[in-house]
Amino acid sequence: MTLPLALCLVWLIAANVIAMFPSRDRHWRAASVLIAVGVPLLGWATYVGGPVVGLLLLAAGASVLRWPVIFLWRWLRRQVG
Repeated sequence: MTLPLALCLVWLIAANVIAMFPSRDRHWRAASVLIAVGVPLLGWATYVGGPVVGLLLLAAGASVLRWPVIFLWRWLRRQVG
């Protein structure tokens, strides 16, 4: 197992643990930090592991952080339409 893949798995575990605890701001602050850490980590893992690994990790991260992805999708649809 490569270092970027191991760090991505730690990121996924940390994201799931953070989601278990209650939050007053509905986890938006934690989601922002996870996105800021996860994007470069995803790029590094894609560079080392290839595009298939990158797409799988992107899908895993999007499933954990689904609300920011949904809001981004809605915003993009409003901008286009």
